[in-house]
Amino acid sequence: MGPANKSLLSSNTFLLLGIPGLEHLHTWIGIPFCSMYVVAVVGNVTILAVVRTERSLHEPMFLFLCMLSITDLVLSTSTLPRMLCLFWLGAHDIAFDACLTQMFFIHSFTAMESGFFLAMAIYRYVAICDPLRHATILTHTRIAKMGAAVVLRGVAFFSPHPILLKQLPYCRTRVIAHTYCEFMAVVKLACVDTGATKRYSLSVTSVIGSCDGFFIAVSYVLILRAVFRLPSREASLKALGTCGSHVCVILVFYSTAVFTFLTHRFGHNVAPQIHIFIANMYLLVPPFLNPIVYGIRTKKIRDHVINSVRVKGSH
Repeated sequence: MGPANKSLLSSNTFLLLGIPGLEHLHTWIGIPFCSMYVVAVVGNVTILAVVRTERSLHEPMFLFLCMLSITDLVLSTSTLPRMLCLFWLGAHDIAFDACLTQMFFIHSFTAMESGFFLAMAIYRYVAICDPLRHATILTHTRIAKMGAAVVLRGVAFFSPHPILLKQLPYCRTRVIAHTYCEFMAVVKLACVDTGATKRYSLSVTSVIGSCDGFFIAVSYVLILRAVFRLPSREASLKALGTCGSHVCVILVFYSTAVFTFLTHRFGHNVAPQIHIFIANMYLLVPPFLNPIVYGIRTKKIRDHVINSVRVKGSH
């Protein structure tokens, strides 16, 4: 029995289609997705464990990194296990409430990811442009307030999403042409005019994304200006290498997110498999890359992990 027929069985059940046109490749697509998820979980859990046990790492940069790691773990875990069940076990059915819950976690924690990228960019700007005062400017209290503001913003702006969708009638197909419960993919199934609901979602997403992106760009322009003024060429190159890797991760996150946003708004001619594949990338790639770029490339974390492995290996 196909997904379209199964949708008639329960009014509280939706069906995730997966990647349209690539259903025959689901098993193979699941392999790299699963590998990236394992790296994301191991990497982010390692960062959290190292920072928790090593008191010398209780600094602003590493506290923000822990916030980013928790966000990555929630974001990837709210999508990947369910996606792999779809790819490998053919588990298309998803309860409507579970679908709305997944949607809330995806959209709110994506906003938090963006917010923590901004917070880390601000920290780097303060640390490089005002190194003598950055410890007094970014105290633990201020860091906690910044983290709380990022979390509250994500929750406040995206809590209405599941609430709005819960009120809508769904008398058309219950097949969601996606690998996870994305807001726009679900709202299309409603059999009433959803123009206002779509405008709210697109407005919130565009305002948060554009504001965060703008201030991140400004921070890195000021950072680069300060880096090029450093008296030591070696220090300049080191700072450029660090900033370059960070900018690459941020660009991957924002470029895939912007592509997905613009496809919803204008890209009606974009092939659905391309749209959905890239929509998966902005949920998978940052949690996979962040532990590598921010963790392995950070000397204090790398040294602590290597020393821990050596100590265990000597016993």
